[in-house]
Amino acid sequence: MITVHTAAERPDLWERGLGPVPVWPEYNLHGDVLNRWWAQLSEDLPEFQFVLYDQGEDSVAARGYTAPLRWDGRDETLPDGIDAVLELLFGAGRFGAGPPEEPADTLCALAAEIPPDGRGRGLAVEILAAMRSIAQRHGLRHLIAPVRPSWKERYPLAPIASYIRWRRADGKLLDPWMRVHGSLGARVATPLPRSLRITGTVADWETWTGMPFPETGDYVFPRGLATLDVDRENDLGSYWEPNVWMIHPDL
Repeated sequence: MITVHTAAERPDLWERGLGPVPVWPEYNLHGDVLNRWWAQLSEDLPEFQFVLYDQGEDSVAARGYTAPLRWDGRDETLPDGIDAVLELLFGAGRFGAGPPEEPADTLCALAAEIPPDGRGRGLAVEILAAMRSIAQRHGLRHLIAPVRPSWKERYPLAPIASYIRWRRADGKLLDPWMRVHGSLGARVATPLPRSLRITGTVADWETWTGMPFPETGDYVFPRGLATLDVDRENDLGSYWEPNVWMIHPDL
């Protein structure tokens, strides 16, 4: 049996790991903005972070990360990506040093972590259902998500604005993770070509990706959703991870 528990309710479960196999590719763990603020989610907003707990196995099957914010319902006013959401929350927003904002009315889904050996069990749908339930519990009207398309790594040269419109022969979205959101009524909104910024030295990127970058230029790399810009003269690798806003039906 799978049950849902927030980090506030069961900090012991929240602190448990998800197993020895990484959920994310290594490079994804080094976001310029994301790494600055990510730990603040469980510290400042534990009631919005949660686990799916498998009682039979006595294990954490998945984890979800969310945050409350204010949004007026218009696509054109959505933040520019996950970095922008974190800056809004902690840089100078509701939980930062800036002036207080109006009360939140929207839950932003930031990440869904499912170990590789747990996929195919329907946990993705359960995570999104838990997010919806948390939003309702806090009286929030909207559920939005800057989705990381799971198959975009197969098409790193395709513009994100094109990729998010691709559909299968049956008319459903091509991308599996986008399709899960779509199956619950979410619509495709705004492409986010610059959602998550990751920079590092050339040596950093060679370690993160397991491949050499012999000269300056743009590179396709393992599990990358877009290309990596390598500048050997300045010893810098720069990458923008693309996402897409998906908007769920109002609660």
